[in-house]
Amino acid sequence: MTRSTQFAQLGALLLEAGFSATDTRDALEEIRARRAPEQELAFAVLPEAVFVSPAEGSEGSILRMSLASSLSTRQSAMVSRMMHRLRDGEISLERALGAEQDRIRAAWMRKPLLRWVVGNALLAGGLAVLFRCPWWAVVVSTLVAALMGAVAVLLRRIRPAAAIVPFVIALLSTVLVSESASMLGYTTVPLFAVCAPIAILVPGAMITNALLELTSADVVTGASRLVYGVVQLGFMAAGVAAGSAWIGLEIDQDSAFLLADVAGIISADPAWASLPSTVFSWIGVAAVAIGISLAFGAGYRLTAVSIAAMGVAYALLIGVAPFWGSTVATGATAAVLFVIARLVERSSFAIPATSASRKAES
Repeated sequence: MTRSTQFAQLGALLLEAGFSATDTRDALEEIRARRAPEQELAFAVLPEAVFVSPAEGSEGSILRMSLASSLSTRQSAMVSRMMHRLRDGEISLERALGAEQDRIRAAWMRKPLLRWVVGNALLAGGLAVLFRCPWWAVVVSTLVAALMGAVAVLLRRIRPAAAIVPFVIALLSTVLVSESASMLGYTTVPLFAVCAPIAILVPGAMITNALLELTSADVVTGASRLVYGVVQLGFMAAGVAAGSAWIGLEIDQDSAFLLADVAGIISADPAWASLPSTVFSWIGVAAVAIGISLAFGAGYRLTAVSIAAMGVAYALLIGVAPFWGSTVATGATAAVLFVIARLVERSSFAIPATSASRKAES
């Protein structure tokens, strides 16, 4: 295997692990400078392709395709740790692409359907609790999310239907939540009882990568990711709007629209119509972190990191919002989370920053 082929294969593996095109190119250039300084290679990275061109010799450019972000969070962390060892000279490029890559691919996520269903249910229930939806809405959102998780997995196996999965899931989820509320005797539905079951479909990691690439002058890759992410969000919004119009859904205007607003929500309704106390918010934070970790295949250590990061984000958000407003609080929280993600990426956990951001995007 030539050096060009090795670097193309390494770049494809990084893309599968969820690295942005910018981070992938920077990593390849750094590894080349440290491990093969005699080789003059040029790298061009797209969202699902890596081009490696030698500066001299008769060898042509090498193209390697990948399935972007096809690895689990645990596998992504293993790839990142492998890159650390490559940079430090602990392993050779041949070993990284041989035994190490085989070990990473062997750690595939088991029971993905069950993990996705349970993870989506925990995420939805946690979000409903965080936004202080009534207990009946928490239960409905959790059950609908479990069903939508299974439907999403099945629809993605039908290739022609994959493009409209966000619209279909958002439509079905909205109808089911609204109909469940009507059957229970409630005329209005909290906003996040509708949004929580489909939150896992939000392309947060993709948009994060897009912004990183655009700010690094990778205009083609950044713009393509951003457009695709916005289109997915548009499909989701259209699905919610279509479901609401079809079923006549009425949103409770007194429910929380932003996380910073939950402290001002008061209710004296009894039993299942009552709101979770603020103490349950921390349980909601843990449920969101565990749900995302389950759905995306994180291990125990990575789940613990997720819970800690989300706990810090939540504490910062509710601490800053009363003084500086929700907009400043959200911006400050996002900045802190980005710094935490980069630090974790360079720590022994070695979670790629975009994967860590995906866990905290909710």
